[in-house]
Amino acid sequence: MQKIISLAKRRGFIFPSSEIYGGFGSCYDYGPLGVEMKNNIKVAWRKEMLQLQNDIVGLDAAILMSPKIWEASGHLTAGFADELVECKKCHHRFRKDFLEKEVCPDCKGELTSPRKFNLMMKTHIGPVEEDSSISYLRAETCQGIYVNFLNVLDSSRKKIPFGIAQVGKSFRNEITPGNFTYRTREFEQMEMQWFCNPKDADKFFDYWKEQRMNWYLKLGINKDNIRFSETKKEDLAHYAKKAADIEYKFPFGWKEIEGVHHRGDWDLSNHSKYSGQDLSYLDEETKEKYFPYIIETSAGADRTMLAFLIDAFREVEGGRSEESSKESETMLALDKALSPIKVAVFPLMKNKPELVAKAKEVYSLLKSHFMCQYDETGSIGRRYRRQDEIGTVFCITIDFDTLEKGEVTLRDRDTMQQEKVNIKDLLSTLRGKFEN
Repeated sequence: MQKIISLAKRRGFIFPSSEIYGGFGSCYDYGPLGVEMKNNIKVAWRKEMLQLQNDIVGLDAAILMSPKIWEASGHLTAGFADELVECKKCHHRFRKDFLEKEVCPDCKGELTSPRKFNLMMKTHIGPVEEDSSISYLRAETCQGIYVNFLNVLDSSRKKIPFGIAQVGKSFRNEITPGNFTYRTREFEQMEMQWFCNPKDADKFFDYWKEQRMNWYLKLGINKDNIRFSETKKEDLAHYAKKAADIEYKFPFGWKEIEGVHHRGDWDLSNHSKYSGQDLSYLDEETKEKYFPYIIETSAGADRTMLAFLIDAFREVEGGRSEESSKESETMLALDKALSPIKVAVFPLMKNKPELVAKAKEVYSLLKSHFMCQYDETGSIGRRYRRQDEIGTVFCITIDFDTLEKGEVTLRDRDTMQQEKVNIKDLLSTLRGKFEN
């Protein structure tokens, strides 16, 4: 983990938030490469849901919503709370379920009796802070989907079964955040809610389990590092009929990165009761009226990105080529779709104006089609190593053959094989490699 954290900061993937002020409680900022990679993950997820799957539409609901929504969902009751204990000696606080023993792990001091701690983040709307102005930062994105069920149904003219997908920020006042970006107080979710006839819910639960596991495997996660963990009946959330977690083998253990949940009709029926609006569905063909059952797929974008970073991390002792130093070198073997930089362009030497000019010409040709970097500093070997470390898929070198024959050297990150490609064929060659 320390190597991942170091790489993330050094190369501009992830920075500690508010670092010049000493940091701020388990919050993180995504740097130039991190924001590209995280966006690529979200794009891949949206493509899977909105293009490759059938009958799923998108939504972007507000972060601030009526407090009544959180009453209906159960988030303002004891059901959405952790048990907090405090050490009487050092006053450190912990989630009770995270402790292996009934003593403080820091100083072995005696702990207080547990008390409930609600995870909702409270704020105020309006100029005066009073009870009537209380609102909340949303704790999950799915509630925005449920309260828009009728709006989407009417405007998109969908019929059951269909899904609504959303990517967005959520907030929870975690007692014990940690493990870098795995557990934070501000995080981003990628959630899809699938509305179906109750009699088909079990079938769709199995279908979405398979689909979501395949998505991770398709994007390069090692099958030995990912698994399903079925939730025992006694551990299910109060609304759930079934649940299964997709877990990744992090350096700190097997941990959830996505949940697939059979939520029954609890959400729509409860919002109907609290809002006074009928959220049931009438099947026009069978005249059957019911509250749709919901199968939820809920993934964390931050957790998923951390898993992809760890899974792609490689250390090669003695380097990857004859140009390498004897020290170990780092590579991120990211899937092409996720790599923040697709193509890097180098002039062979920066003190040759004709090479620099041609390299910048090639860079300009490619940058409107791919996320590119231009680099002229250091030896070619050092520049290759810098790009390998951030997961760049292809490197292009402009040399004297380029000036004489119009050919560039194209180098593949994973195989390190090099080939000569004419500039006039470069764009189509790269497109073919990325589509393959």
